Amino acid sequence: MIHTMRWFGPNDPVSLMDIRQAGCSGIVTALHQVPVGDVWTVEAIQDRKTLIEADNEQFTALHWLVVESLPVHESIKKGLHSRELYIENYKESLRNLAKCGIKTVCYNFMPVLDWSRTALDYTLPEGQKTLRFVWVDFAIFDLYILQRPGAFNDYEPAVQKLAAEKLAQMSPEEIGTLTNTVFLGLPGSEEAFELTSFQTLLNAYDEIGDKELRENLYYFIREVAPVAEELGINLCIHPDDPPRSLLGLPRVVSTELDLRQLLDGCDVRANGITFCTGSLGVREDNDLPGMIRQFGDRIHFVHLRTTKREIDPITGYSLNFHEAPHLEGDVDMYEVVKALLTEEQRRNDQGYKDFSLPMRPDHGFQMLDDLHKKTYPGYSAIGRLKALAELRGLEMSISRSFREFNN
Repeated sequence: MIHTMRWFGPNDPVSLMDIRQAGCSGIVTALHQVPVGDVWTVEAIQDRKTLIEADNEQFTALHWLVVESLPVHESIKKGLHSRELYIENYKESLRNLAKCGIKTVCYNFMPVLDWSRTALDYTLPEGQKTLRFVWVDFAIFDLYILQRPGAFNDYEPAVQKLAAEKLAQMSPEEIGTLTNTVFLGLPGSEEAFELTSFQTLLNAYDEIGDKELRENLYYFIREVAPVAEELGINLCIHPDDPPRSLLGLPRVVSTELDLRQLLDGCDVRANGITFCTGSLGVREDNDLPGMIRQFGDRIHFVHLRTTKREIDPITGYSLNFHEAPHLEGDVDMYEVVKALLTEEQRRNDQGYKDFSLPMRPDHGFQMLDDLHKKTYPGYSAIGRLKALAELRGLEMSISRSFREFNN
């Protein structure tokens, strides 16, 4: 696989040199400064690409390999008349990316919130800090801080009671931290939503359920994927994170069936998947190695991470989880990497030019010196360095076993 890391641009406290020294050759980034829905110009794309490659003559080369993300405007997700303008802008951005030689574009179709956690600094037994999602804490926010209309229908009485009791013990600072954590917007931006206006964003989805959101996704991909195919660009949707409905909003990219319906909805190879083992692995019913074998030809980008499901003491369901060490947790990383390398071998045998999959170690612990630094949640340097080292070792051992078997 091609080893990459996500970089959030010139203001990222993790430098390009840090990523280069970690052993990566690829950069995953986006033009976070461009408002969602605006066209990414050739000039802006080329400026970012030039910045990434500035030191390539002196040091090991870095290249911008993957866009993460080219965001989808809410008008498209909601199926408004204005979506036609934003779809055309999306196509133009794809054309401009192709002109600059960038051929892999990740996106997601999660309404309003891109990802959700309830804690950014959950402390593990060894002292590292990681991301965590706790269903009761999310209920505190939804029921008693946001006070979303109809929210009580989404939580069992025991969860409601425990949330109220826990809220009564929280300080104003703790309530503020929980609110800001839930509201943290798109990765790459530290801007959070305002509580007073957030409900308005949710209200816009009052008439949009599972069926409508799927239809809007399929409409979008049928419009843009054929253009991407002509340009030689691979689009790859990121699964929902977490892979379940939150705040009364539908989530339609959470399961094997969701992915199958999307790929069948526009049957061109450019309509593909970002295979995120962390997001998909939260659900016990997702067979990750099996999904790789089933969808392998449509996987264009890989996020390798794992989570550890925690049994909720109230509901008995695995609704809580935290980011776990990459070779532990609930994802069988050995079988996942083995399936991915098998897919690469299949592509190579069939003469694919793009047989190597770009992979990045997704999320990492705050640990060692990074415990005292401000970094994007999940994107500290040392934690990802540790993750990449473990994954590279696993990959090498599996690759060597393949060669020995074939000999």
